Amino acid sequence: MEKRYDNISKIRLLKVWEILRTETDEDNPMGTPILLQKLANQGIKCDRRTVYRDIQLLNDFGYEILHNRGISNQYFVVDRSFDVPELRILLDAVQAASFITPKKTEVLVDKIADLAGSHRAELLKNNIVRFNITKHTNEAIYYSVNEIERAIIEQKKVSFFYFDYNANGERVYRKAKKRYIVNPYATIFSNDNYYLVCYSDKYKNVTHYRIDRMESVEVESDNITPTSCISSFNISEHRKQVFGMFVGKEERVSIVIENSLIDAVMDKFGEDVQLEDRGNGTAVLNISVQISPMFIAWCCSFGDKLNVISPQKVITEIKNYITQLKDIYGIN
Repeated sequence: MEKRYDNISKIRLLKVWEILRTETDEDNPMGTPILLQKLANQGIKCDRRTVYRDIQLLNDFGYEILHNRGISNQYFVVDRSFDVPELRILLDAVQAASFITPKKTEVLVDKIADLAGSHRAELLKNNIVRFNITKHTNEAIYYSVNEIERAIIEQKKVSFFYFDYNANGERVYRKAKKRYIVNPYATIFSNDNYYLVCYSDKYKNVTHYRIDRMESVEVESDNITPTSCISSFNISEHRKQVFGMFVGKEERVSIVIENSLIDAVMDKFGEDVQLEDRGNGTAVLNISVQISPMFIAWCCSFGDKLNVISPQKVITEIKNYITQLKDIYGIN
């Protein structure tokens, strides 16, 4: 009988904390009668003195519960893992992320908002801005992320089918639907998509795949292949070097830009990017980048405000790109 009483006491403590944590804040305290009624609704009957002792015990062990004194004490919890502005940022990030499906977006919005407590959760959800974002529909992405994370932790290879879409919106599998097998390194968010960064034993290089384009992801029994390429790999620098997650040969490039592009350059390469002021409204940007069609297109997107001055082979690639565009549109 004594053991059963101890169990009931433990459950009651948990329920008191759960109710006050989720349903109160400094603007919405809960009186003792209401708390007793909520406990009774869950099959836990007790009196005011028991609740008072439980709250005192919770406070003694670091579960801070404040109260306003009166004829009936008003209890509330204010110390939360996230404050409202932080939760707002998380909610907006979920809304804006295209790789999160519409169904999962709603689930995550509810979970994040609930971290603020029931009263503020409703305010947060009522004030959500619905971004005009095209969401992916591959619900298996969450299973895929889970398997990839498990493979990274266990240092195992991971395999999957990889597909593109054709003009009819149908999946077309690469490699005649043979499984890709790679050494997973990390997952990163870039350009509204979620990617697996991995090492390919076949091509002996670091590459990436969009996780929403993966199917039937599985953790392999084989351990990852140790390689100096991965051990010295800096994912932060890698993200600065690639454009649109297209990999290519790394080159040291010098670019003259008008000062009006400095913000755009820092948005891409970071505020510590190497710039040399030329004193005439322009600056020289020296960066290491992976040369890809996306990088070439990025350079051309700024028109005459950006001019690559070295190396010559990159300048040649830009000229060829411009010539191809002129031919497509019939420009002499």
